[in-house]
Amino acid sequence: MAKHFDVVVIGGGPGGYIAAIRAAQLGMSVACVDAWQNAKGGPALGGTCTNVGCIPSKAMLQSSEHFEHVQHGLAEHGVEVKGVKLNLAQMLGRKDTVVKQNNDGIQYLFKKNKVTFLHGRASFVNADAGAYEIAISAPANDSVTGKHIIVATGSNPRTFPDLPFDEQLILSNTGALDIASVPKKLGVIGAGVIGLEMGSVWRRLGAEVTILEALPTFLGAADESVASEAHKLFVKQGLAIELGVKIGTIKTGKGVHVEYTNASGAAQVLEVDKLIVSIGRVPNTDGLHADAVGLKLDDRGFIAVDEHCKTNLPNVWAVGDVVRGPMLAHKAEEEGVAVAERIAGQHGHVNFDTIPWVIYTSPEIAWVGKTEQQLKASGVAYKAGSFPFMANGRARALGDTSGLVKFLADAHTDEILGVHIVGPMASELISEAVVAMEFRASAEDIARICHAHPTLSEATKEAALAVDKRALNF
Repeated sequence: MAKHFDVVVIGGGPGGYIAAIRAAQLGMSVACVDAWQNAKGGPALGGTCTNVGCIPSKAMLQSSEHFEHVQHGLAEHGVEVKGVKLNLAQMLGRKDTVVKQNNDGIQYLFKKNKVTFLHGRASFVNADAGAYEIAISAPANDSVTGKHIIVATGSNPRTFPDLPFDEQLILSNTGALDIASVPKKLGVIGAGVIGLEMGSVWRRLGAEVTILEALPTFLGAADESVASEAHKLFVKQGLAIELGVKIGTIKTGKGVHVEYTNASGAAQVLEVDKLIVSIGRVPNTDGLHADAVGLKLDDRGFIAVDEHCKTNLPNVWAVGDVVRGPMLAHKAEEEGVAVAERIAGQHGHVNFDTIPWVIYTSPEIAWVGKTEQQLKASGVAYKAGSFPFMANGRARALGDTSGLVKFLADAHTDEILGVHIVGPMASELISEAVVAMEFRASAEDIARICHAHPTLSEATKEAALAVDKRALNF
């Protein structure tokens, strides 16, 4: 007879493993089923984020930044280095070690919180007597029943029609993180988060990188002034970025042959050694057997949920990339916690208006809330203030004065509506804005808070002051 649990979580990525831990903390019996395997066939908890996404990409970004900084950034500090060499195998090995440390950390947390882990692919079998039966493939070769099911199966990279990923010439995020030698010429289709981050890594390591983007504007989801500043800085660094292109035929042979038309309509050809395709992600419901229990999917393949992450089935929930909303690991985590708390009879909270976005390029780009173009389109009266890092003492001392901080506030109430940053440590600086917006603070509130000197966060205070044209250091 299958073992019964209060909660069965399908998927061990950020949404899934966090939901499992929180449910266990709340006193429920919990099982988490996950199919990821490491190179030896063992479990690799953490999903796309830990294994081929957030964690390894940040490891490679950090390593490549160190490599470039030693070559080009230390001389001004009076540090002279000669004979710098790239040991790519060591760099990739470090990345893999960081991934394994995170895998092992999640397994430890499961043991600590008494979460039962089952290694294999889960699928619905049936629903009977108030419980759902879940079959689990090898290596577990098991089945369980659960009163509540949380689906957190994540997403997969989108492919071009008739152009599957071989991870040798045509690369997804997985292959982009594991190139054995630096390609002389690297093509990237898609100037989104993954495209920019992976393009930046390999450019710093010596590749000639060309990014092709179908949209006519750069980083259309970001604030225009921040996107414009970032575009200028990336081009200066050596990234070739073409906007408004239309991709035609893609052929593989010794390398990759890409035919496209540019923004002017002229036919172009790009010949590269490898091609990263980063054109979005699709929800992962493969093998879930949603139809076995009548679990409803929407017209795009996402699991249909309401604002509380409830599906059309009683006691079946879904979180993360497999449902509506931004495909962000921290969004999945928030939903996972909220669902576990709702199952326990509490009031889980997710505020989609204060979910931060980050692109871990150099400089970093981060934002939360509305962009200036969104406020204009919706007719909201607002005030804007910005402050450049070139006027920030800590940024000068770091030797990185690129970028700016921008505040948008309601013209009548001064409530913060959006904060946008491009510059050093933007991923850390944005947290102050998230807290402020969650508590519905005004720009004046941030302007009146004492910030330590010298810090990069002073640029945040100065941008808040600038909303009322009171910046002190610019």
